[in-house]
Amino acid sequence: MNAMLTVLRRELAAYFYTPLAYVFIVIFLFLNGIFTFYLGQFFTRGQADLLPFFQFHPYLYLVLIPPVAMRLWAEERKTGTLELLMTLPITTGQAVVGKFLAAWLFTAVALALTFPIWITVSYLGDPDHGAIIAGYFGSLLMAGAYLAIGACISVLTKSQVIAFVLSVVVSFLFIVSGLPIVLDFFGAWAPAWLVQAVASLSFLRHFEAIQTGVIELPDIVYFASMIGVWLYANTVLVEAKKAAG
Repeated sequence: MNAMLTVLRRELAAYFYTPLAYVFIVIFLFLNGIFTFYLGQFFTRGQADLLPFFQFHPYLYLVLIPPVAMRLWAEERKTGTLELLMTLPITTGQAVVGKFLAAWLFTAVALALTFPIWITVSYLGDPDHGAIIAGYFGSLLMAGAYLAIGACISVLTKSQVIAFVLSVVVSFLFIVSGLPIVLDFFGAWAPAWLVQAVASLSFLRHFEAIQTGVIELPDIVYFASMIGVWLYANTVLVEAKKAAG
């Protein structure tokens, strides 16, 4: 546990040693404001809720989370410090989880800094605060899934640019799998169980219910499973890189 916390602190500090953290946070806050108040038509909807805020998060995370995750392992491989890290008294699993939790905590900080939007809607109306809390919880879970995918993919290459592109592509597939155009494509030739299986992989399908304040166990299990599976794959890939020298 101590070794994992050491990795977590090291990685979290590394974000703030570079402009990446500050650029990410500023862009994240700016885009959330634009999407909520302008594209989401917050003022013209006449409803005191944060649905316009949360509904854009799957797409924001698609382009903003990969830059957070792409450096986790790609940079270690590029600088040659992966081998050094693995010589420390720490298991591969601890290193993987420590790095992931650092990125997740950093994302949680950025998400928490959107609290002025919550204050604004509370000032203008009487929102369902339980639904807002649920939306934040679901958004953080979804961000974790994006990060787990990006962290795993960053092991595959020394180039952070390639890691970014691949993470976006894979994450995009988990978004569009629930869209009608995709389901109609599979529905034209595939059995119903396969269509349902494809739909069940969609981030949108599981996040849409949570953002309205409905937290159900299957949705939590989905995001937790996504995180677990990708972190396990991350561990396997790091072990393979170690074995290959």
